[in-house]
Amino acid sequence: MRKKIVSVIGGHSCNKEVERLAQSLGKNLAKVVDILVCGGLSGTMQAVCQGFKAAGGLTIGIIPGYEKNKANPFVDIVIPTGLGLARNVLVVKSAEVVVALPGEAGTLSEIAYGLQFGIPVVSLNSWDIPGVIRVKNVEQAIKEVKNILKIN
Repeated sequence: MRKKIVSVIGGHSCNKEVERLAQSLGKNLAKVVDILVCGGLSGTMQAVCQGFKAAGGLTIGIIPGYEKNKANPFVDIVIPTGLGLARNVLVVKSAEVVVALPGEAGTLSEIAYGLQFGIPVVSLNSWDIPGVIRVKNVEQAIKEVKNILKIN
């Protein structure tokens, strides 16, 4: 049986509120999907990996450079690409659903890739763009992920 994979995107840096949100999202996602994919670096990516891993999930970081040691300490599998920001395509295409947390232009590009490729994007306090599923809290995000993946 194929594993359920979610990508979580967000900023390289985040405040304490977004960090707590990302950790909670990670912990709750680990209850419904098998693998979390992200950009593998700091900020939101580190916080969501920390939460997902703490709940027993497997994390994959698709990093922009070649040095595996640049990944955050909560990434189980590091995929060094040397692609810079172009690796954002891989982060999005690896999953069946993308959850967007607050971020800037890089996050926006990943949302655009999701929309272009027809991969559902759930926005949790992130960009408000037509075609994106907006939610206000972690519980709503998990509900949308479960609906998209047809998980009871």
